[in-house]
Amino acid sequence: MRKNKLRIGLILDDLSVAAWKLRLIEVVQNSDYAEISLVVLTGRNPLLQPKAPSGPLAKVLDTVERFLVGRPGHIPDAFDRRDARQLLAGATTLEIHPIARQSFDYVEGDDLARIKDRSLDVLIQLSDRNLRGGVLQVARCGMWSLHIGDNREDEPDVAGRTEVLQSLPVIASELEVQTNDVDEPMILCRSYSSTNAASLLDNASRVLWKSLHFVPRLLKELHESGEETFFARVRERNVHSQYRGRKSRRRLTNGKRLVLLWKKLLEALLRKWNARFHYDQWLLLYAFQSDISTDLSRFKHILPPKDRFWADPFIVSRDGKFYVFFEELLYSENKGKISVLEIDKDGTIQPQTTVLETPYHLSYPFVFEFENSLYMIPESKQNRTIELYKCTEFPLKWEFEKNLMENCMATDATLMEWHGKWWMFVSQIETEGASTWDELFLYFSDSPLSSRWTPHPLNPVVSDVRSARPAGRLFERQGRLFRPSQNSSGHYGYGFNLCEIVEMSETEYEETVTERVEPKRDTNVTSTHTFNHANGLTIIDGQLRRRL
Repeated sequence: MRKNKLRIGLILDDLSVAAWKLRLIEVVQNSDYAEISLVVLTGRNPLLQPKAPSGPLAKVLDTVERFLVGRPGHIPDAFDRRDARQLLAGATTLEIHPIARQSFDYVEGDDLARIKDRSLDVLIQLSDRNLRGGVLQVARCGMWSLHIGDNREDEPDVAGRTEVLQSLPVIASELEVQTNDVDEPMILCRSYSSTNAASLLDNASRVLWKSLHFVPRLLKELHESGEETFFARVRERNVHSQYRGRKSRRRLTNGKRLVLLWKKLLEALLRKWNARFHYDQWLLLYAFQSDISTDLSRFKHILPPKDRFWADPFIVSRDGKFYVFFEELLYSENKGKISVLEIDKDGTIQPQTTVLETPYHLSYPFVFEFENSLYMIPESKQNRTIELYKCTEFPLKWEFEKNLMENCMATDATLMEWHGKWWMFVSQIETEGASTWDELFLYFSDSPLSSRWTPHPLNPVVSDVRSARPAGRLFERQGRLFRPSQNSSGHYGYGFNLCEIVEMSETEYEETVTERVEPKRDTNVTSTHTFNHANGLTIIDGQLRRRL
């Protein structure tokens, strides 16, 4: 029997909404599990209208802040105003007048009664009003709201300002069921993104393009599992330590801002100084030993010429030799291709040769064997595909076989055969502007050559920039299954992890980080983000600071 769609109410300031909100509305309206039946318009909160800075110091600090982190963004602006009337044409619209008391707004009397009469399943709070009181209980499953960053006092268009000014490596975003106890909300889900410490707008936009999908994901889960099961899972998540604790909610004082902006200025000057005399170059690093090695001091460097970088190495071991397939990118072209070089067990290295090049960017050449044939899945997000190539003459000739997925924005597809199924791990985004570093999606199929992959019901199975994106081939060790993952907190490719997969089935997934590898022991290496091991050879990549 087909379930009725969830009845959703939206709280908006007006029908001119930020672009990220319009995208959220679009996803919900096009779903088969929910429909927006009511739109509640609150009007804009006059307390949140732009104010002139007070005092000469505040004016100076605002100017400095705009100069350092207020520049226009490079990704789609999540705050660009859009008209939502067409998408919401089928919904009933109510205009209400919240009553302001101290720091909160209350919906009372006839306004509250009219919302209650709509028999809503969920009320989604997308206005700038700080609502409390009875409106939090008018929907069967509560009022849900999205929050970015730790400081809830930040205005919506500068969400994450505290993290940017403090140059913190990550910024949290979460969807919560609001309660009248502002310090103890019920967290539905939480995710972590890398903080863009150079741009307030890009930082907030990138997080919002990802986080808007929390709402439809949780609505779908509620619809499929039912209220009782849904909230039992939510309560279990809230017991977990990562959902507990919150930093100060206070606004930044002028004195604190002065200190933070001075540090930001020094950071900017240091970056310019380094850029004048140095550049960062990805290279390959290798170590021979029987067990896997994660000690960066043990690795020898394979330096590319200064006009290019090498990254994402994968190993194929044949006839006592190691063939390393990797991304090669010439700075003048700014487009990756796949190359191979050969390493003997005595460490002799043969020159690299290009084996695969397309009009679009390629990287992360995941190589695997199936039914006595060798295949490669290079990252081809720029073409919106996950492509499969077959080796026709090892190691130099590869021919396009088929697309495993199309019309997708996916990176670093990594396959693994496990318990009779083939599993595809891939970093993926659902809306342009989100980061491909943040979320791991899992699919399964009976064959690695299939074009029909079933999405895991818990997707994304990881939503954390510190451990989501694939970083190499999965491997077994002492009966345990491990997945290398990237840690891009602070900046892309900062480090990698070894994650143990505790449970993986068609309905469940759980992993835990067992080892974190960060470039602290070698002061010359500033980043490392790929790890592979085969027959005594461990190979990784690293970013080296070199003089111009």
